[in-house]
Amino acid sequence: MTDAIRVKTNPDPLEAFRIAQGYRVGGLIFMSGQASINSAGDLVGVGDFDAQAEQTFQNITSVLEAAGSDMSRIVKVVIYMTDITLFPKIIELREKWFTAPYPADTIVEVSSLALPELMVEIDVTALANGTVIDP
Repeated sequence: MTDAIRVKTNPDPLEAFRIAQGYRVGGLIFMSGQASINSAGDLVGVGDFDAQAEQTFQNITSVLEAAGSDMSRIVKVVIYMTDITLFPKIIELREKWFTAPYPADTIVEVSSLALPELMVEIDVTALANGTVIDP
């Protein structure tokens, strides 16, 4: 039997929404969608995609660290955007935050996210330990 161990930062900005930041199940970490909400629970970068994306990736990094993992162990990314014309910025973000071999990726344009000011939300699946190998 495999347990699902809750992953959380301290403080946990998603707790107020009754959402777990993520779970470690066996050798994998499944993360809830991360957005531009800082550790105090405040929305960062209203109207500014770059600021929102930066905070979102910082949140992903923090949750992975709380799980004992890191950005190099991400194997799958799902990105939800309210404006797909900003896709070129996603390529820049991939270059900044990921290294080869790059994670599998899905990008979806949505009409809105959980809070009306949000422009991007990202969820990831990562290895809890080990290495992503590009044969």
